Amino acid sequence: MLASLLLTFREGLEAALIVSIILSYLKQIGHQDRRNVVWTAVAAASVLSLALALGLQAVGAEFEGKAEQIFEGTAMLLAVGVLTWMIFWMRYQSRRIKSTLEAEIRVAANQGHNLALFTIAFMAVFREGVETALFLTAASFVSDGPATWTGSVIGLAVAVVVGWLIYTSTARLNVRRFFDVNSILLLIFAAGLFAHGIHEFQEAGWLPTLVDEVWNLKPVLDDESTVGAVLRTLVGYNDNPNLLEALSYLGYWVLVWGLATWWTNRRVVNSTAPSNA
Repeated sequence: MLASLLLTFREGLEAALIVSIILSYLKQIGHQDRRNVVWTAVAAASVLSLALALGLQAVGAEFEGKAEQIFEGTAMLLAVGVLTWMIFWMRYQSRRIKSTLEAEIRVAANQGHNLALFTIAFMAVFREGVETALFLTAASFVSDGPATWTGSVIGLAVAVVVGWLIYTSTARLNVRRFFDVNSILLLIFAAGLFAHGIHEFQEAGWLPTLVDEVWNLKPVLDDESTVGAVLRTLVGYNDNPNLLEALSYLGYWVLVWGLATWWTNRRVVNSTAPSNA
Protein backbone atom coordinates (compact mmCIF):
# COMPACT_ATOMS: atom_id res chain seq x y z
CA MET A 1 0.00 0.00 0.00
CA LEU A 2 2.84 2.40 0.84
CA ALA A 3 4.38 1.99 -2.61
CA SER A 4 1.15 2.78 -4.49
CA LEU A 5 0.46 5.67 -2.08
CA LEU A 6 3.83 7.26 -2.87
CA LEU A 7 3.49 6.66 -6.59
CA THR A 8 -0.01 8.09 -6.96
CA PHE A 9 0.94 11.00 -4.71
CA ARG A 10 3.76 11.80 -7.12
CA GLU A 11 1.49 11.56 -10.16
CA GLY A 12 -1.35 13.43 -8.48
CA LEU A 13 0.91 16.21 -7.29
CA GLU A 14 2.30 16.68 -10.79
CA ALA A 15 -1.23 17.02 -12.20
CA ALA A 16 -2.24 19.32 -9.33
CA LEU A 17 0.79 21.50 -9.95
CA ILE A 18 -0.07 21.93 -13.62
CA VAL A 19 -3.71 22.72 -12.82
CA SER A 20 -2.48 25.21 -10.22
CA ILE A 21 -0.33 26.93 -12.85
CA ILE A 22 -3.32 27.15 -15.20
CA LEU A 23 -5.70 28.56 -12.56
CA SER A 24 -3.12 31.00 -11.19
CA TYR A 25 -2.34 32.37 -14.64
CA LEU A 26 -6.03 32.72 -15.52
CA LYS A 27 -6.41 34.78 -12.35
CA GLN A 28 -3.32 36.82 -13.24
CA ILE A 29 -4.64 37.78 -16.69
CA GLY A 30 -8.15 38.49 -15.45
CA HIS A 31 -9.96 35.44 -16.82
CA GLN A 32 -11.15 33.77 -13.62
CA ASP A 33 -14.51 33.27 -15.33
CA ARG A 34 -12.86 30.45 -17.33
CA ARG A 35 -12.13 28.35 -14.22
CA ASN A 36 -15.25 26.26 -14.85
CA VAL A 37 -13.79 25.16 -18.18
CA VAL A 38 -10.62 23.99 -16.40
CA TRP A 39 -12.50 22.12 -13.68
CA THR A 40 -14.74 20.45 -16.28
CA ALA A 41 -11.62 19.26 -18.11
CA VAL A 42 -10.10 17.98 -14.86
CA ALA A 43 -13.29 16.06 -14.03
CA ALA A 44 -13.52 14.53 -17.51
CA ALA A 45 -9.86 13.47 -17.49
CA SER A 46 -10.21 11.97 -14.00
CA VAL A 47 -13.29 9.92 -14.95
CA LEU A 48 -11.68 8.59 -18.13
CA SER A 49 -8.47 7.73 -16.25
CA LEU A 50 -10.44 5.81 -13.62
CA ALA A 51 -12.37 3.98 -16.33
CA LEU A 52 -9.10 3.01 -18.01
CA ALA A 53 -7.64 1.71 -14.73
CA LEU A 54 -10.75 -0.35 -13.93
CA GLY A 55 -10.94 -1.62 -17.49
CA LEU A 56 -7.34 -2.82 -17.47
CA GLN A 57 -7.88 -4.52 -14.12
CA ALA A 58 -11.06 -6.23 -15.38
CA VAL A 59 -9.35 -7.47 -18.54
CA GLY A 60 -6.41 -8.82 -16.55
CA ALA A 61 -8.71 -10.75 -14.24
CA GLU A 62 -10.04 -12.76 -17.21
CA PHE A 63 -6.69 -14.39 -17.99
CA GLU A 64 -5.17 -17.47 -16.38
CA GLY A 65 -1.93 -19.42 -16.65
CA LYS A 66 0.33 -18.54 -19.58
CA ALA A 67 -2.14 -16.00 -20.98
CA GLU A 68 -2.11 -14.19 -17.63
CA GLN A 69 1.69 -14.05 -17.60
CA ILE A 70 1.74 -12.69 -21.15
CA PHE A 71 -0.91 -10.07 -20.31
CA GLU A 72 0.92 -8.98 -17.17
CA GLY A 73 4.26 -8.80 -18.98
CA THR A 74 2.68 -6.79 -21.81
CA ALA A 75 0.97 -4.41 -19.36
CA MET A 76 4.26 -3.86 -17.53
CA LEU A 77 6.21 -3.16 -20.72
CA LEU A 78 3.45 -0.85 -21.96
CA ALA A 79 3.69 1.03 -18.67
CA VAL A 80 7.47 1.18 -19.13
CA GLY A 81 6.95 2.68 -22.58
CA VAL A 82 4.70 5.43 -21.23
CA LEU A 83 7.03 6.12 -18.30
CA THR A 84 10.04 6.28 -20.62
CA TRP A 85 8.30 8.80 -22.85
CA MET A 86 7.48 10.85 -19.74
CA ILE A 87 11.16 10.78 -18.67
CA PHE A 88 12.20 12.30 -22.00
CA TRP A 89 9.31 14.79 -21.94
CA MET A 90 10.00 15.93 -18.38
CA ARG A 91 13.77 16.23 -18.86
CA TYR A 92 13.14 18.75 -21.62
CA GLN A 93 9.89 20.40 -20.51
CA SER A 94 11.18 21.05 -16.97
CA ARG A 95 13.07 23.99 -18.45
CA ARG A 96 10.06 25.60 -20.09
CA ILE A 97 6.77 24.04 -18.98
CA LYS A 98 5.54 27.05 -16.99
CA SER A 99 6.21 29.57 -19.76
CA THR A 100 4.81 27.24 -22.43
CA LEU A 101 1.61 26.63 -20.45
CA GLU A 102 1.13 30.33 -19.79
CA ALA A 103 1.59 31.20 -23.46
CA GLU A 104 -0.98 28.60 -24.54
CA ILE A 105 -3.44 29.70 -21.84
CA ARG A 106 -3.05 33.38 -22.74
CA VAL A 107 -3.88 32.74 -26.39
CA ALA A 108 -6.84 30.47 -25.58
CA ALA A 109 -8.30 32.83 -22.96
CA ASN A 110 -7.82 36.08 -24.86
CA GLN A 111 -9.33 34.67 -28.04
CA GLY A 112 -12.24 33.10 -26.20
CA HIS A 113 -11.32 29.55 -27.25
CA ASN A 114 -12.89 27.51 -24.46
CA LEU A 115 -12.23 24.26 -26.33
CA ALA A 116 -8.52 25.06 -26.53
CA LEU A 117 -8.40 25.85 -22.81
CA PHE A 118 -10.36 22.66 -22.07
CA THR A 119 -7.89 20.64 -24.14
CA ILE A 120 -4.84 22.11 -22.37
CA ALA A 121 -6.21 21.23 -18.92
CA PHE A 122 -7.65 17.88 -20.04
CA MET A 123 -4.41 16.64 -21.59
CA ALA A 124 -2.34 17.78 -18.60
CA VAL A 125 -4.46 15.68 -16.22
CA PHE A 126 -5.24 12.77 -18.57
CA ARG A 127 -1.54 12.27 -19.32
CA GLU A 128 -0.92 11.71 -15.62
CA GLY A 129 -4.07 9.62 -15.34
CA VAL A 130 -3.02 7.21 -18.10
CA GLU A 131 0.42 6.90 -16.55
CA THR A 132 -1.10 6.20 -13.12
CA ALA A 133 -3.60 3.67 -14.51
CA LEU A 134 -0.88 1.71 -16.30
CA PHE A 135 1.47 1.78 -13.35
CA LEU A 136 -1.15 0.73 -10.81
CA THR A 137 -2.28 -2.11 -13.06
CA ALA A 138 1.30 -3.31 -13.37
CA ALA A 139 2.00 -2.74 -9.66
CA SER A 140 -1.03 -4.79 -8.65
CA PHE A 141 0.58 -7.80 -10.34
CA VAL A 142 3.61 -7.71 -8.03
CA SER A 143 1.86 -6.74 -4.79
CA ASP A 144 -1.46 -7.12 -3.00
CA GLY A 145 -4.17 -5.82 -5.34
CA PRO A 146 -6.68 -4.34 -2.84
CA ALA A 147 -3.89 -2.72 -0.81
CA THR A 148 -2.47 -1.21 -4.01
CA TRP A 149 -5.76 0.47 -4.85
CA THR A 150 -6.33 1.61 -1.25
CA GLY A 151 -2.91 3.21 -1.20
CA SER A 152 -3.59 4.89 -4.55
CA VAL A 153 -6.77 6.54 -3.25
CA ILE A 154 -4.96 7.86 -0.18
CA GLY A 155 -2.04 9.07 -2.30
CA LEU A 156 -4.30 10.97 -4.68
CA ALA A 157 -6.23 12.52 -1.79
CA VAL A 158 -3.01 13.79 -0.20
CA ALA A 159 -1.83 15.12 -3.58
CA VAL A 160 -5.06 17.09 -3.99
CA VAL A 161 -4.67 18.65 -0.54
CA VAL A 162 -1.01 19.56 -1.17
CA GLY A 163 -1.88 20.94 -4.60
CA TRP A 164 -4.62 23.10 -3.09
CA LEU A 165 -2.21 24.41 -0.45
CA ILE A 166 0.31 25.32 -3.15
CA TYR A 167 -2.37 27.18 -5.10
CA THR A 168 -3.85 29.07 -2.16
CA SER A 169 -0.68 29.86 -0.21
CA THR A 170 2.44 31.84 -0.92
CA ALA A 171 4.42 28.60 -1.16
CA ARG A 172 5.66 27.92 -4.66
CA LEU A 173 7.43 24.84 -5.90
CA ASN A 174 10.45 25.18 -8.12
CA VAL A 175 8.80 23.68 -11.21
CA ARG A 176 12.05 22.85 -12.98
CA ARG A 177 13.52 21.11 -9.92
CA PHE A 178 10.24 19.28 -9.29
CA PHE A 179 10.18 17.87 -12.82
CA ASP A 180 13.88 16.98 -12.74
CA VAL A 181 13.41 14.98 -9.53
CA ASN A 182 10.28 13.35 -10.96
CA SER A 183 12.15 12.19 -14.05
CA ILE A 184 14.63 10.37 -11.79
CA LEU A 185 11.80 8.74 -9.82
CA LEU A 186 10.15 7.65 -13.06
CA LEU A 187 13.43 6.09 -14.19
CA ILE A 188 13.60 4.07 -10.96
CA PHE A 189 9.97 2.90 -11.27
CA ALA A 190 10.29 2.08 -14.97
CA ALA A 191 13.51 0.07 -14.54
CA GLY A 192 11.82 -2.11 -11.95
CA LEU A 193 8.75 -2.63 -14.13
CA PHE A 194 10.94 -3.48 -17.11
CA ALA A 195 12.69 -6.23 -15.15
CA HIS A 196 9.33 -7.51 -13.86
CA GLY A 197 7.96 -7.58 -17.41
CA ILE A 198 10.98 -9.58 -18.57
CA HIS A 199 10.34 -12.02 -15.71
CA GLU A 200 6.71 -12.52 -16.77
CA PHE A 201 7.75 -13.38 -20.32
CA GLN A 202 10.30 -15.80 -18.89
CA GLU A 203 7.54 -17.45 -16.87
CA ALA A 204 5.52 -17.76 -20.08
CA GLY A 205 8.51 -19.42 -21.79
CA TRP A 206 9.09 -16.58 -24.25
CA LEU A 207 12.49 -15.49 -22.93
CA PRO A 208 15.51 -17.38 -21.49
CA THR A 209 17.04 -16.77 -18.05
CA LEU A 210 20.68 -17.14 -19.26
CA VAL A 211 21.75 -17.87 -15.66
CA ASP A 212 19.06 -18.92 -13.19
CA GLU A 213 20.39 -17.04 -10.15
CA VAL A 214 22.95 -14.23 -10.11
CA TRP A 215 22.74 -13.65 -6.35
CA ASN A 216 20.48 -14.59 -3.44
CA LEU A 217 19.65 -12.01 -0.77
CA LYS A 218 16.71 -13.86 0.77
CA PRO A 219 18.52 -14.36 4.11
CA VAL A 220 19.23 -10.62 4.23
CA LEU A 221 16.05 -9.10 2.78
CA ASP A 222 13.34 -11.37 1.41
CA ASP A 223 11.28 -9.65 -1.29
CA GLU A 224 8.17 -11.25 0.27
CA SER A 225 8.76 -9.40 3.56
CA THR A 226 7.03 -6.08 4.26
CA VAL A 227 10.07 -3.96 3.42
CA GLY A 228 11.02 -6.19 0.51
CA ALA A 229 7.52 -6.02 -0.98
CA VAL A 230 7.55 -2.21 -0.82
CA LEU A 231 10.97 -2.09 -2.47
CA ARG A 232 9.83 -4.60 -5.08
CA THR A 233 6.96 -2.32 -6.11
CA LEU A 234 8.88 0.94 -5.83
CA VAL A 235 12.28 0.12 -7.30
CA GLY A 236 11.94 -3.40 -8.70
CA TYR A 237 13.90 -5.08 -5.90
CA ASN A 238 14.46 -8.80 -6.51
CA ASP A 239 16.24 -10.93 -3.91
CA ASN A 240 17.34 -13.61 -6.43
CA PRO A 241 17.22 -12.34 -10.04
CA ASN A 242 18.35 -14.36 -13.01
CA LEU A 243 20.97 -12.92 -15.34
CA LEU A 244 18.58 -11.55 -17.98
CA GLU A 245 16.52 -9.77 -15.29
CA ALA A 246 19.63 -8.17 -13.77
CA LEU A 247 20.96 -7.11 -17.17
CA SER A 248 17.55 -5.72 -18.13
CA TYR A 249 17.34 -3.62 -14.98
CA LEU A 250 20.85 -2.19 -15.23
CA GLY A 251 20.67 -1.85 -19.01
CA TYR A 252 17.46 0.17 -18.82
CA TRP A 253 19.06 2.57 -16.35
CA VAL A 254 22.17 3.14 -18.46
CA LEU A 255 20.45 3.32 -21.84
CA VAL A 256 17.44 5.48 -20.99
CA TRP A 257 19.25 7.93 -18.70
CA GLY A 258 22.05 8.33 -21.21
CA LEU A 259 19.68 8.84 -24.14
CA ALA A 260 17.41 11.20 -22.18
CA THR A 261 20.36 13.37 -21.15
CA TRP A 262 21.79 13.43 -24.69
CA TRP A 263 18.40 14.16 -26.27
CA THR A 264 17.61 16.95 -23.80
CA ASN A 265 20.96 18.65 -24.27
CA ARG A 266 20.62 18.39 -28.05
CA ARG A 267 17.12 19.91 -27.98
CA VAL A 268 18.30 22.75 -25.75
CA VAL A 269 21.28 23.52 -28.00
CA ASN A 270 19.06 23.47 -31.10
CA SER A 271 16.41 25.69 -29.49
CA THR A 272 18.98 28.30 -28.42
CA ALA A 273 21.07 28.24 -31.60
CA PRO A 274 20.93 31.53 -33.55
CA SER A 275 18.96 31.48 -36.76
CA ASN A 276 20.76 31.94 -40.07
CA ALA A 277 17.83 33.88 -41.47
